[in-house]
Amino acid sequence: MMRAPGMIATAVRRADGSITIRKDPYAPLGERFPIFKIPILRGAAGLIEMLILGIKTLNWSAEVALLDGESGSNGKPAAQKKKGHSMELGLTVALSLLGGLALFFAAPLYLTTQFFAFDQQPLLFNFVAGLIRVTIFLGYLGALSFMKDIRRLFQYHGAEHKTVFAQEKGETLTVESCRRQSRFHPRCGTSFLLVVLVTAIILFALWDALLIGWVGEITVFLRLGTHLALLPLIMGVSYEFIRFSARHADTPIGRLVVLPGLLLQRVTTKEPDDRQIEVAVAALRAALGQDTMRDGVAAAVQSQAISVN
Repeated sequence: MMRAPGMIATAVRRADGSITIRKDPYAPLGERFPIFKIPILRGAAGLIEMLILGIKTLNWSAEVALLDGESGSNGKPAAQKKKGHSMELGLTVALSLLGGLALFFAAPLYLTTQFFAFDQQPLLFNFVAGLIRVTIFLGYLGALSFMKDIRRLFQYHGAEHKTVFAQEKGETLTVESCRRQSRFHPRCGTSFLLVVLVTAIILFALWDALLIGWVGEITVFLRLGTHLALLPLIMGVSYEFIRFSARHADTPIGRLVVLPGLLLQRVTTKEPDDRQIEVAVAALRAALGQDTMRDGVAAAVQSQAISVN
């Protein structure tokens, strides 16, 4: 999936080897509601918006796969299978979000409370909880990278980065020009997640100190509830940090700041092959209005696109 001013485009490799493209007009929340242009707010709102867009994109790509396999052995009509798959996808997304909150937020707080005796010391508590959270996160990514399907996903991730770099450098969008680019990009979502984890340590510690001053003692349940409520603020602050660091990525301090995120991308991106780069190029060219629809299949699938306005 690629986003350009006014347009989002998604390219999918079909079972017959062709590439299907879906294009949707796109106006960010900040353009429709000026309040979401305010720093901090724009980051939190934009990330929630991209989460919704990502889910819709996954749903559409699954529909394309469904069209390719609609003559499957169960004999169900395509419309029935599509409805069933949409329900399954929605349930999967909901369970994944709950699982993520349990694994990356509830578990570190519980473990730190259970095994360490400084739950009323805000800075020390959140530093240890943050280390546990980062360890779980890195272990989770490392385990995923051994899965064949996820490794292929990480290759497409690398293809996206290479294609974006070629565009930013003003090069012609071809497989050859993109192949020469780095797969490590300072504005990657992986880097953002790492910044979120570090920012959470600082803001959670400050909040816990205030909370202890107000109520005298903080419990694990009070800490969990208030920390979850702070997530939009943490995402907004992290977004601003990523924007700032990306603008200064060529300075010595900037390179030092983005280095941890770039190192983490050695796990979440892999070197793509030319066919994967071709899909990324097709998506970006479509988002920029440089594509030409040539086959009837692609046009037919595109007409089923879900509006993202």
